[in-house]
Amino acid sequence: MKFGEFATGDAEGVVLAHSVRFAGQSFPKGHLLTSEDIERLHAAGVGSVIAARLEDGDLSEDVAARKLAEAIEPDHLSFSEAATGRVNVYSSVEGLFVVDRDVVDRVNRVDPGITLACLNDHVPVRTVDMVATFKIIPLAVPGEKVDEACAILRASTAFEVKPFEAHAVRLVATELPSLKPAVMDKTARILAQRLAPSGSRLIGEDRVAHRADAVADAIRNAASRAAAGPRMIVVFGASAVIDAHDVIPEAIRLAGGEVIQVGMPVDPGNLLVLGRVGNIPVVGAPGCARSPKENGFDWVLNRILAGEPITALDISGMGVGGLLMEIRSRPQLREPQVADVKETTVAAVVLAAGRARRMGEGGPHKLLAEFEGVPLVRRCALAALESGAASVSVVTGHRRDEIEAKLDGLDVALVQNPDFASGMASSLGAGFASSEAMRADGVLVLLADMPGVSSGDMDLLITAFRRSGGHAIVRAVSRGKRGNPVILPRALRDAVLHLEGDIGARHIIESSGLPVIDVEIGDGAHLDVDTPEAVVAAGGTLKE
Repeated sequence: MKFGEFATGDAEGVVLAHSVRFAGQSFPKGHLLTSEDIERLHAAGVGSVIAARLEDGDLSEDVAARKLAEAIEPDHLSFSEAATGRVNVYSSVEGLFVVDRDVVDRVNRVDPGITLACLNDHVPVRTVDMVATFKIIPLAVPGEKVDEACAILRASTAFEVKPFEAHAVRLVATELPSLKPAVMDKTARILAQRLAPSGSRLIGEDRVAHRADAVADAIRNAASRAAAGPRMIVVFGASAVIDAHDVIPEAIRLAGGEVIQVGMPVDPGNLLVLGRVGNIPVVGAPGCARSPKENGFDWVLNRILAGEPITALDISGMGVGGLLMEIRSRPQLREPQVADVKETTVAAVVLAAGRARRMGEGGPHKLLAEFEGVPLVRRCALAALESGAASVSVVTGHRRDEIEAKLDGLDVALVQNPDFASGMASSLGAGFASSEAMRADGVLVLLADMPGVSSGDMDLLITAFRRSGGHAIVRAVSRGKRGNPVILPRALRDAVLHLEGDIGARHIIESSGLPVIDVEIGDGAHLDVDTPEAVVAAGGTLKE
């Protein structure tokens, strides 16, 4: 690949490294210049372009990314379309993400332009969670390098999602006078919540004296009960395990079982016991597992639910990354999340200031077109108001008085953008600078010309943002291809306020370093009505 500045006359067949704007038109980055394109550039006086010319054997960024993704076994995974040299990989099931670091490292060492990033090893994932991404850095890479990376991916399993299998779980809890029944009730409830994502269920509980013989009897009884599918026994002791011959490990032996490990290098979670009776895993839960916060019990539980055998060697290797107590960014499970979710606020900003040039000079305004009798700008504002957004602001500019008149009576904040003619960046900045957006943890950016985006779609995005603790970018996609709306966290406010020209936030999203969560909302993520024909095709009626 040859990269550099090409005279326009010699640029046929090159791939643009930067977008080119001319005479009210533009070619995006990654565009392959044709002879017709060259004529248009010449006519507009564009003398040169920054681009890349592919040489024999080179593969374009999208082709290369697609080939890498196709080298991955698709079991329990789904893939986005290749775009800007990137293919995202998603889980199609609830399960455990398992990665071979050596394979990923070998792929990333083939060529600096070929990259594979993924989640950490043994992370639980939900359906549609992103688990990995292939990204080609330059506009093209040598095909032989892509083939080398693909060969590595085909020869070994770089990563996979092992689906959770529903287990029938019996709880054995020991009693002491110092342990209140309310604590034991909460323990059972939290255990049931931990099991829910896998489809597993708590089929019963036995409360017994805190003695090895009593616990052994309960374990034997639990093991002898008939149940469909795989089974598990969880033992919560009223007192912590402090020795390999303490009550719970001794009870496992008395029940005819085997003790695999007592203790683990994960904190909280040190005092876990792992054993088995026949083929049934028996887990002596540490006291911290009475709390929904992540702890070593979750690490063992998730492996069992995903059908992974666990050895003493596996547990002893969990020390790196096993210090959980001080990691505040690590999500907490279930109950505390409910409280956290309510505290994370999202402000919706509806962009309705644009000049709508593609509607034709002096033509009807797309935002005044009616869909089911409702002006489009009002329809979008209503959808935002009906969502879980804490506030809704509408940025106006072009034909401001007419647009604002269609919003009459709605509980929205009107934000004027006097610099709307300069492009989208000024409207984004005006929306983010509004008092409503300044108070929020995140801003949902909604384009007012998207009739297919519903309040339910926005709620999916808001829920994902809240689950991230307000620290991730959340983006709507359709069949894996990125679209709109998007939620940007508070941390990106300054970057948005410094944007200039007719550009959106795409560059900020791709270069921020923050996690990006893609949420599938269907065709509405791509349906914008920029022309009179598009308005009519989408079911709208042109008015003014």
